[in-house]
Amino acid sequence: MGDIEAPDANPPRQNVLLSVLPSKEFASSRKGMLLIAEVALSFVSFVCFAASTAAAFVTVPLLELLAALFLLFAYSTKFNERFKGFLWPLTDFMRCVSASIIFFIISIISVSKYVDGSSKAAGIFGFIATIIFALDFYLIFNELAAFLKQGAGESTEEPSGHQDEFSDSDSD
Repeated sequence: MGDIEAPDANPPRQNVLLSVLPSKEFASSRKGMLLIAEVALSFVSFVCFAASTAAAFVTVPLLELLAALFLLFAYSTKFNERFKGFLWPLTDFMRCVSASIIFFIISIISVSKYVDGSSKAAGIFGFIATIIFALDFYLIFNELAAFLKQGAGESTEEPSGHQDEFSDSDSD
């Protein structure tokens, strides 16, 4: 009887599944909500582009979906805190800038050039994704600028108003 496991041995399976999902704290944070919105909009525009005649644009939403999923996983599991040498905010900033520019371009093309409904829907969702990605990179930029401003203020001293006797000033 020692070899047979109890029928209650299934809860670790549920814990493994729940460990993949983002925590409630992260999902309710501003960054979590933005990443979840980016994943959802990239997925919807991917499906719309795959069903449309503008199927050539399907790679952009797919790549952005995968990148947003990776960063959602990294931020929610605090994977980014383990690798300090990797520039996570800069990577996230560059991802958002490139995604907003490319989504804007393919949305304009899909709305203006293609006539089927799924191309128009993909363009509309692409415009919404452009706004979300642009908001994300604006917020990341403000956080980076505040961090750099704070770091620059602590590390440098105020320049003094007087000059040394050894200065190379040409004024008499």
